Amino acid sequence: MRPRDPSEPNRAASTLELFFDLVFVVAVSTAAQNLHHLMSEGDVVNGLVHYLMVFFAIWWAWMNFTWFATSFDTDDWLYRVVTFVQMAGVLVLAAGLEPAFAESEYTILVGGYVVMRVAMVFQWVRASRRGDVASRAARWYAAGILVVQVLWVAWLTIDAQVPQMVVFVILMLAEISVPVVAETRGRTTWHPHHITERYGCFTLILLGESLAGSANAIIEGLHDTEHLGEMIAMGVLAFVVTAGLWWVYFWPPHHRAISSFAESLRYGYWHYFVFAAAGAFSVGIELEIDALSDASHIAPVAASYAVAVPVAVFLVGIWWIAIRKHADRLVNTALPLGAVLVLLDPVLPLPVAVTALVIAAVVVVLVIRAPLPEPQDARDGTDPIQETPAGDSS
Repeated sequence: MRPRDPSEPNRAASTLELFFDLVFVVAVSTAAQNLHHLMSEGDVVNGLVHYLMVFFAIWWAWMNFTWFATSFDTDDWLYRVVTFVQMAGVLVLAAGLEPAFAESEYTILVGGYVVMRVAMVFQWVRASRRGDVASRAARWYAAGILVVQVLWVAWLTIDAQVPQMVVFVILMLAEISVPVVAETRGRTTWHPHHITERYGCFTLILLGESLAGSANAIIEGLHDTEHLGEMIAMGVLAFVVTAGLWWVYFWPPHHRAISSFAESLRYGYWHYFVFAAAGAFSVGIELEIDALSDASHIAPVAASYAVAVPVAVFLVGIWWIAIRKHADRLVNTALPLGAVLVLLDPVLPLPVAVTALVIAAVVVVLVIRAPLPEPQDARDGTDPIQETPAGDSS
Protein backbone atom coordinates (compact mmCIF):
# COMPACT_ATOMS: atom_id res chain seq x y z
CA MET A 1 0.00 0.00 0.00
CA ARG A 2 2.21 2.81 -1.29
CA PRO A 3 1.41 6.45 -0.53
CA ARG A 4 -0.16 8.33 -3.43
CA ASP A 5 1.78 11.17 -5.05
CA PRO A 6 0.44 14.45 -3.56
CA SER A 7 1.25 16.26 -6.82
CA GLU A 8 -0.40 13.65 -9.04
CA PRO A 9 -2.05 15.47 -11.98
CA ASN A 10 -5.79 15.24 -12.61
CA ARG A 11 -6.47 13.39 -9.35
CA ALA A 12 -10.23 13.23 -8.81
CA ALA A 13 -12.69 11.39 -6.61
CA SER A 14 -12.92 7.72 -7.58
CA THR A 15 -16.16 5.89 -8.24
CA LEU A 16 -15.54 3.91 -5.04
CA GLU A 17 -15.37 7.14 -3.04
CA LEU A 18 -18.59 8.38 -4.61
CA PHE A 19 -20.22 5.01 -3.87
CA PHE A 20 -18.96 5.30 -0.29
CA ASP A 21 -20.67 8.70 0.00
CA LEU A 22 -24.06 7.19 -0.84
CA VAL A 23 -24.38 5.48 2.53
CA PHE A 24 -23.79 8.83 4.18
CA VAL A 25 -26.78 10.19 2.28
CA VAL A 26 -28.82 7.70 4.28
CA ALA A 27 -27.18 8.63 7.58
CA VAL A 28 -27.48 12.39 7.04
CA SER A 29 -31.11 12.13 5.93
CA THR A 30 -32.02 9.96 8.92
CA ALA A 31 -30.31 12.33 11.36
CA ALA A 32 -32.17 15.30 9.83
CA GLN A 33 -35.52 13.50 10.02
CA ASN A 34 -35.04 12.68 13.70
CA LEU A 35 -33.94 16.24 14.52
CA HIS A 36 -37.00 17.57 12.70
CA HIS A 37 -39.27 15.25 14.67
CA LEU A 38 -37.94 16.31 18.08
CA MET A 39 -37.87 20.02 17.25
CA SER A 40 -41.37 20.01 15.77
CA GLU A 41 -42.56 18.47 19.04
CA GLY A 42 -40.97 21.34 20.94
CA ASP A 43 -38.03 19.35 22.31
CA VAL A 44 -35.47 21.72 20.80
CA VAL A 45 -32.55 21.39 23.22
CA ASN A 46 -32.68 17.61 23.39
CA GLY A 47 -32.92 17.41 19.60
CA LEU A 48 -29.92 19.68 19.04
CA VAL A 49 -27.77 17.85 21.60
CA HIS A 50 -28.47 14.48 20.02
CA TYR A 51 -28.00 15.88 16.51
CA LEU A 52 -24.58 17.33 17.31
CA MET A 53 -23.55 14.04 18.93
CA VAL A 54 -24.62 11.72 16.14
CA PHE A 55 -23.39 14.11 13.47
CA PHE A 56 -19.94 13.93 15.02
CA ALA A 57 -19.95 10.16 14.41
CA ILE A 58 -21.11 10.65 10.81
CA TRP A 59 -18.64 13.43 10.05
CA TRP A 60 -15.65 11.85 11.76
CA ALA A 61 -16.08 8.46 10.10
CA TRP A 62 -16.44 10.10 6.67
CA MET A 63 -13.50 12.44 7.21
CA ASN A 64 -11.12 9.71 8.39
CA PHE A 65 -11.83 7.56 5.35
CA THR A 66 -11.45 10.56 3.05
CA TRP A 67 -8.04 11.62 4.36
CA PHE A 68 -6.81 8.04 4.36
CA ALA A 69 -7.96 7.59 0.76
CA THR A 70 -6.16 10.70 -0.43
CA SER A 71 -2.93 9.20 0.93
CA PHE A 72 -3.26 5.44 0.35
CA ASP A 73 -6.05 4.65 -2.12
CA THR A 74 -4.55 1.65 -3.92
CA ASP A 75 -7.95 0.50 -5.24
CA ASP A 76 -6.98 -3.17 -5.04
CA TRP A 77 -9.53 -5.85 -4.15
CA LEU A 78 -8.71 -5.81 -0.43
CA TYR A 79 -9.00 -2.04 -0.19
CA ARG A 80 -12.40 -2.23 -1.85
CA VAL A 81 -13.68 -5.01 0.40
CA VAL A 82 -12.61 -3.20 3.57
CA THR A 83 -14.30 -0.06 2.26
CA PHE A 84 -17.50 -2.06 1.81
CA VAL A 85 -17.22 -3.15 5.45
CA GLN A 86 -16.99 0.51 6.44
CA MET A 87 -20.08 1.25 4.35
CA ALA A 88 -21.96 -1.53 6.13
CA GLY A 89 -20.98 0.07 9.42
CA VAL A 90 -22.48 3.38 8.28
CA LEU A 91 -25.78 1.65 7.49
CA VAL A 92 -25.81 0.07 10.95
CA LEU A 93 -25.08 3.50 12.44
CA ALA A 94 -27.98 4.97 10.46
CA ALA A 95 -30.26 2.25 11.81
CA GLY A 96 -29.24 3.25 15.34
CA LEU A 97 -30.05 6.94 14.93
CA GLU A 98 -33.74 6.73 15.81
CA PRO A 99 -33.13 4.91 19.15
CA ALA A 100 -30.41 7.47 19.93
CA PHE A 101 -32.75 10.43 19.35
CA ALA A 102 -35.88 8.90 20.87
CA GLU A 103 -34.51 6.98 23.85
CA SER A 104 -30.84 8.03 24.24
CA GLU A 105 -30.01 4.43 23.38
CA TYR A 106 -26.67 4.34 21.57
CA THR A 107 -25.86 0.64 21.40
CA ILE A 108 -26.67 0.13 17.71
CA LEU A 109 -25.11 3.46 16.75
CA VAL A 110 -21.87 2.75 18.58
CA GLY A 111 -21.84 -0.78 17.14
CA GLY A 112 -21.97 0.59 13.59
CA TYR A 113 -19.38 3.23 14.42
CA VAL A 114 -16.98 0.65 15.84
CA VAL A 115 -17.37 -1.51 12.72
CA MET A 116 -16.33 1.46 10.58
CA ARG A 117 -13.43 2.38 12.80
CA VAL A 118 -12.03 -1.15 13.22
CA ALA A 119 -12.05 -1.47 9.42
CA MET A 120 -10.14 1.81 9.36
CA VAL A 121 -7.62 0.31 11.79
CA PHE A 122 -7.09 -2.56 9.36
CA GLN A 123 -6.41 -0.08 6.55
CA TRP A 124 -3.87 1.80 8.66
CA VAL A 125 -2.14 -1.47 9.60
CA ARG A 126 -1.78 -2.27 5.90
CA ALA A 127 -0.33 1.17 5.29
CA SER A 128 2.18 0.75 8.14
CA ARG A 129 4.13 -2.12 6.59
CA ARG A 130 6.53 -0.11 4.42
CA GLY A 131 8.82 1.17 7.18
CA ASP A 132 8.96 4.81 6.05
CA VAL A 133 7.84 8.05 7.71
CA ALA A 134 4.24 7.52 6.56
CA SER A 135 4.32 4.06 8.14
CA ARG A 136 5.22 5.53 11.53
CA ALA A 137 2.19 7.79 11.34
CA ALA A 138 0.05 4.85 10.22
CA ARG A 139 1.01 2.82 13.28
CA TRP A 140 0.03 5.69 15.58
CA TYR A 141 -3.27 6.07 13.73
CA ALA A 142 -4.05 2.37 14.08
CA ALA A 143 -3.17 2.23 17.76
CA GLY A 144 -4.96 5.46 18.65
CA ILE A 145 -8.17 4.56 16.82
CA LEU A 146 -8.26 1.09 18.36
CA VAL A 147 -7.84 2.38 21.91
CA VAL A 148 -10.61 4.94 21.50
CA GLN A 149 -12.99 2.29 20.11
CA VAL A 150 -12.52 0.23 23.27
CA LEU A 151 -13.42 3.34 25.26
CA TRP A 152 -16.55 3.92 23.16
CA VAL A 153 -17.77 0.42 24.01
CA ALA A 154 -17.09 1.12 27.69
CA TRP A 155 -19.02 4.41 27.32
CA LEU A 156 -22.20 2.39 26.70
CA THR A 157 -22.11 1.15 30.30
CA ILE A 158 -22.67 4.67 31.69
CA ASP A 159 -26.32 5.07 32.68
CA ALA A 160 -26.64 8.62 34.01
CA GLN A 161 -27.15 11.19 31.22
CA VAL A 162 -24.90 13.99 32.54
CA PRO A 163 -21.79 11.79 33.08
CA GLN A 164 -22.52 10.17 29.72
CA MET A 165 -22.43 13.58 28.00
CA VAL A 166 -19.22 14.58 29.80
CA VAL A 167 -17.47 11.35 28.82
CA PHE A 168 -18.75 11.76 25.26
CA VAL A 169 -17.00 15.11 24.98
CA ILE A 170 -13.80 13.59 26.39
CA LEU A 171 -13.90 10.72 23.87
CA MET A 172 -14.67 13.14 21.06
CA LEU A 173 -11.55 15.11 21.97
CA ALA A 174 -9.61 11.85 22.10
CA GLU A 175 -10.79 10.97 18.59
CA ILE A 176 -9.77 14.29 17.06
CA SER A 177 -6.41 14.21 18.85
CA VAL A 178 -5.37 10.95 17.14
CA PRO A 179 -4.42 12.63 13.81
CA VAL A 180 -2.56 15.38 15.65
CA VAL A 181 -0.44 12.86 17.57
CA ALA A 182 0.06 10.54 14.57
CA GLU A 183 1.14 13.32 12.21
CA THR A 184 3.70 14.63 14.71
CA ARG A 185 5.21 11.12 15.00
CA GLY A 186 5.33 10.59 11.24
CA ARG A 187 3.78 12.26 8.24
CA THR A 188 1.24 11.29 5.62
CA THR A 189 0.80 13.26 2.43
CA TRP A 190 -2.41 14.52 0.91
CA HIS A 191 -3.53 15.74 -2.48
CA PRO A 192 -4.96 19.26 -2.03
CA HIS A 193 -7.21 19.20 -5.10
CA HIS A 194 -8.47 15.71 -4.38
CA ILE A 195 -9.20 16.24 -0.70
CA THR A 196 -11.05 19.50 -1.24
CA GLU A 197 -13.06 17.95 -4.06
CA ARG A 198 -14.13 15.27 -1.61
CA TYR A 199 -15.28 17.90 0.87
CA GLY A 200 -17.21 19.52 -1.95
CA CYS A 201 -18.92 16.20 -2.70
CA PHE A 202 -20.10 15.89 0.90
CA THR A 203 -21.32 19.49 0.87
CA LEU A 204 -23.44 18.67 -2.18
CA ILE A 205 -25.00 15.76 -0.29
CA LEU A 206 -25.98 18.07 2.55
CA LEU A 207 -27.30 20.82 0.28
CA GLY A 208 -29.30 18.15 -1.50
CA GLU A 209 -31.31 17.72 1.69
CA SER A 210 -32.23 21.40 1.49
CA LEU A 211 -33.33 21.01 -2.11
CA ALA A 212 -35.64 18.26 -0.91
CA GLY A 213 -37.02 20.73 1.63
CA SER A 214 -37.76 23.21 -1.16
CA ALA A 215 -39.65 20.53 -3.08
CA ASN A 216 -41.54 19.49 0.06
CA ALA A 217 -42.77 23.05 0.54
CA ILE A 218 -44.36 23.06 -2.91
CA ILE A 219 -45.76 19.54 -2.48
CA GLU A 220 -47.27 20.51 0.87
CA GLY A 221 -48.80 23.60 -0.72
CA LEU A 222 -50.50 21.51 -3.38
CA HIS A 223 -52.03 19.38 -0.63
CA ASP A 224 -52.98 22.36 1.52
CA THR A 225 -54.42 24.92 -0.89
CA GLU A 226 -55.25 27.29 1.96
CA HIS A 227 -51.51 28.05 2.28
CA LEU A 228 -50.57 27.42 -1.36
CA GLY A 229 -49.08 30.86 -1.99
CA GLU A 230 -47.06 30.84 1.23
CA MET A 231 -45.77 27.34 0.59
CA ILE A 232 -44.69 28.14 -2.97
CA ALA A 233 -42.96 31.30 -1.73
CA MET A 234 -41.18 29.23 0.95
CA GLY A 235 -40.05 26.69 -1.64
CA VAL A 236 -38.69 29.42 -3.91
CA LEU A 237 -36.91 31.27 -1.10
CA ALA A 238 -35.42 28.05 0.27
CA PHE A 239 -34.11 27.19 -3.19
CA VAL A 240 -32.56 30.65 -3.56
CA VAL A 241 -30.79 30.29 -0.21
CA THR A 242 -29.56 26.77 -1.05
CA ALA A 243 -28.23 27.90 -4.43
CA GLY A 244 -26.55 30.87 -2.75
CA LEU A 245 -24.86 28.64 -0.18
CA TRP A 246 -23.57 26.46 -3.03
CA TRP A 247 -22.19 29.59 -4.72
CA VAL A 248 -20.47 30.77 -1.55
CA TYR A 249 -18.94 27.37 -0.78
CA PHE A 250 -17.48 26.81 -4.24
CA TRP A 251 -16.32 30.40 -4.84
CA PRO A 252 -12.86 30.14 -3.20
CA PRO A 253 -10.04 27.87 -4.39
CA HIS A 254 -10.30 25.41 -1.51
CA HIS A 255 -7.04 23.61 -2.34
CA ARG A 256 -5.13 26.72 -1.29
CA ALA A 257 -6.56 26.47 2.23
CA ILE A 258 -4.58 23.32 3.14
CA SER A 259 -1.01 24.13 2.19
CA SER A 260 0.35 23.12 5.62
CA PHE A 261 -0.44 20.59 8.34
CA ALA A 262 -1.89 23.24 10.66
CA GLU A 263 -4.11 24.56 7.88
CA SER A 264 -5.28 21.07 7.01
CA LEU A 265 -6.36 20.53 10.63
CA ARG A 266 -8.26 23.80 10.68
CA TYR A 267 -9.88 23.05 7.34
CA GLY A 268 -10.87 19.53 8.31
CA TYR A 269 -12.07 20.19 11.85
CA TRP A 270 -13.99 23.40 11.18
CA HIS A 271 -15.90 21.60 8.48
CA TYR A 272 -17.77 19.83 11.26
CA PHE A 273 -19.65 23.08 11.92
CA VAL A 274 -20.11 23.80 8.21
CA PHE A 275 -21.46 20.31 7.51
CA ALA A 276 -23.65 20.22 10.62
CA ALA A 277 -25.09 23.63 9.73
CA ALA A 278 -25.83 22.55 6.15
CA GLY A 279 -27.63 19.47 7.44
CA ALA A 280 -29.59 21.48 10.01
CA PHE A 281 -30.63 24.05 7.40
CA SER A 282 -32.82 21.44 5.71
CA VAL A 283 -34.50 20.81 9.08
CA GLY A 284 -35.16 24.53 9.43
CA ILE A 285 -36.95 24.56 6.08
CA GLU A 286 -39.15 21.66 7.19
CA LEU A 287 -39.95 23.47 10.44
CA GLU A 288 -40.95 26.58 8.50
CA ILE A 289 -43.28 24.40 6.42
CA ASP A 290 -44.77 22.99 9.63
CA ALA A 291 -45.23 26.49 11.03
CA LEU A 292 -47.07 27.65 7.92
CA SER A 293 -49.39 24.63 8.06
CA ASP A 294 -49.88 24.86 11.86
CA ALA A 295 -48.35 21.39 12.28
CA SER A 296 -45.57 22.37 14.69
CA HIS A 297 -45.41 22.80 18.46
CA ILE A 298 -42.66 25.43 18.34
CA ALA A 299 -43.19 29.14 17.81
CA PRO A 300 -42.80 30.59 14.29
CA VAL A 301 -39.87 32.68 15.55
CA ALA A 302 -38.08 29.53 16.70
CA ALA A 303 -38.74 27.92 13.31
CA SER A 304 -37.20 30.96 11.62
CA TYR A 305 -34.14 30.75 13.83
CA ALA A 306 -33.82 27.09 12.78
CA VAL A 307 -33.14 28.47 9.30
CA ALA A 308 -31.18 31.61 10.16
CA VAL A 309 -28.68 30.12 12.62
CA PRO A 310 -27.45 27.28 10.34
CA VAL A 311 -27.13 29.70 7.41
CA ALA A 312 -25.12 32.14 9.54
CA VAL A 313 -22.86 29.36 10.84
CA PHE A 314 -22.32 28.10 7.28
CA LEU A 315 -21.33 31.56 6.04
CA VAL A 316 -18.93 32.26 8.90
CA GLY A 317 -17.44 28.77 8.72
CA ILE A 318 -16.61 28.89 5.01
CA TRP A 319 -15.36 32.44 5.29
CA TRP A 320 -13.03 31.46 8.13
CA ILE A 321 -11.50 28.33 6.65
CA ALA A 322 -11.44 28.95 2.90
CA ILE A 323 -12.21 32.57 1.96
CA ARG A 324 -10.66 34.93 4.52
CA LYS A 325 -7.04 34.64 3.38
CA HIS A 326 -7.81 34.65 -0.32
CA ALA A 327 -10.28 37.53 -0.64
CA ASP A 328 -10.17 41.32 -0.62
CA ARG A 329 -11.64 43.64 2.00
CA LEU A 330 -15.07 43.85 0.37
CA VAL A 331 -15.58 40.09 0.38
CA ASN A 332 -14.15 39.78 3.90
CA THR A 333 -16.71 42.34 5.04
CA ALA A 334 -19.67 40.96 3.10
CA LEU A 335 -19.49 37.40 4.46
CA PRO A 336 -19.44 38.16 8.24
CA LEU A 337 -21.89 41.02 7.79
CA GLY A 338 -24.19 38.76 5.82
CA ALA A 339 -24.12 36.22 8.64
CA VAL A 340 -25.15 38.91 11.14
CA LEU A 341 -27.95 40.24 8.92
CA VAL A 342 -29.34 36.73 8.41
CA LEU A 343 -29.92 36.52 12.17
CA LEU A 344 -32.35 39.46 11.88
CA ASP A 345 -34.69 37.37 9.72
CA PRO A 346 -36.65 35.72 12.57
CA VAL A 347 -37.80 39.06 14.03
CA LEU A 348 -39.30 40.17 10.69
CA PRO A 349 -42.73 39.07 9.38
CA LEU A 350 -41.57 37.35 6.16
CA PRO A 351 -39.79 34.05 7.01
CA VAL A 352 -36.65 33.30 4.99
CA ALA A 353 -37.15 36.38 2.78
CA VAL A 354 -34.41 38.46 4.43
CA THR A 355 -32.08 35.45 4.43
CA ALA A 356 -32.64 34.97 0.69
CA LEU A 357 -31.99 38.66 -0.02
CA VAL A 358 -28.82 38.70 2.08
CA ILE A 359 -27.48 35.54 0.45
CA ALA A 360 -28.25 36.99 -2.99
CA ALA A 361 -26.38 40.18 -2.07
CA VAL A 362 -23.38 38.16 -0.89
CA VAL A 363 -23.37 36.25 -4.17
CA VAL A 364 -23.41 39.53 -6.10
CA VAL A 365 -20.30 40.63 -4.18
CA LEU A 366 -18.60 37.33 -5.04
CA VAL A 367 -19.52 37.73 -8.71
CA ILE A 368 -17.91 41.15 -8.98
CA ARG A 369 -14.87 40.11 -6.97
CA ALA A 370 -12.48 37.30 -7.81
CA PRO A 371 -10.29 35.40 -5.33
CA LEU A 372 -6.83 36.87 -4.89
CA PRO A 373 -4.25 35.31 -7.26
CA GLU A 374 -2.19 32.35 -6.13
CA PRO A 375 1.32 32.94 -4.78
CA GLN A 376 4.13 32.69 -7.33
CA ASP A 377 5.47 29.39 -5.93
CA ALA A 378 2.10 27.73 -6.45
CA ARG A 379 1.91 28.96 -10.04
CA ASP A 380 5.42 27.65 -10.63
CA GLY A 381 4.34 24.20 -9.46
CA THR A 382 6.19 24.21 -6.13
CA ASP A 383 4.37 22.07 -3.59
CA PRO A 384 4.65 23.61 -0.11
CA ILE A 385 3.52 20.34 1.45
CA GLN A 386 6.55 18.52 0.14
CA GLU A 387 8.84 21.21 1.50
CA THR A 388 7.65 20.59 5.07
CA PRO A 389 10.00 18.19 6.88
CA ALA A 390 8.38 14.97 8.01
CA GLY A 391 7.27 15.19 11.62
CA ASP A 392 7.35 19.00 11.68
CA SER A 393 3.86 20.20 12.56
CA SER A 394 4.61 23.90 12.11
